[in-house]
Amino acid sequence: MEIERQFLVENLPSLPAEYETLRQGYVALEPEIRIRQLGDSHFVLTVKRGAGLVREEWETDIESQEFDNLAARLWPQTCMIEKRRYKLTLPDGLIAELHVHTGHLAGFNYVEVEFPTVEAAKAFIPPTWFGREVTEDKRFSYGTLAKADGLETVRQLLE
Repeated sequence: MEIERQFLVENLPSLPAEYETLRQGYVALEPEIRIRQLGDSHFVLTVKRGAGLVREEWETDIESQEFDNLAARLWPQTCMIEKRRYKLTLPDGLIAELHVHTGHLAGFNYVEVEFPTVEAAKAFIPPTWFGREVTEDKRFSYGTLAKADGLETVRQLLE
């Protein structure tokens, strides 16, 4: 189970020097089946169900060969998402994961915070730099953004 709130970020805060590079692609969109490469040598297969604040999530490590095999078979008309993930400790001790995208989503920035309970998530007051909340807006799912026109989709949704 994953309890998470997501926000768009228009103005980046001061970023730490350390970050993690990620590549992720979608093998299926319903349920969402995602492959992810973290750094050079960690590969993960994830299945997610549901939308909004609370979602089912299952993850398992896979080998690089399995990742490459699945990466060659991404969902039609989607492409690999490339991003840097910065982990920022918030004043209340929670961790904000800020995603700064490159590739076809360059210029799109997104932050998410995971919570231990629904009550904690609902009580959370985001910092002002977080921007517009999109937790319940299915249009901002990474499955949608993985499409080749993902950045154009973001621009249209923000108008």
